[in-house]
Amino acid sequence: MANLKSEIPAGEFKAKCLQLMDEVEKSKQEIVITKYGKPVAKLVPYTQERKPLCGSLKGQVTFLGDIVGPIGEDDWEAND
Repeated sequence: MANLKSEIPAGEFKAKCLQLMDEVEKSKQEIVITKYGKPVAKLVPYTQERKPLCGSLKGQVTFLGDIVGPIGEDDWEAND
């Protein structure tokens, strides 16, 4: 496992797929899968993409009414 190949033929990949997936997860190294000596696919470790904080609520917030205009005296409710 410490000596992970960077390239592997498709037939060998098929036979060892689950084992190779575990090794890629642990080593964080990718494997190129070849067919007749030509690269056809790549097995890479999964990394979860994080959404940027700015703009993450775009399209989910609704403003009702004027949010920037001044509030008139009639709009205040105060107990005297």
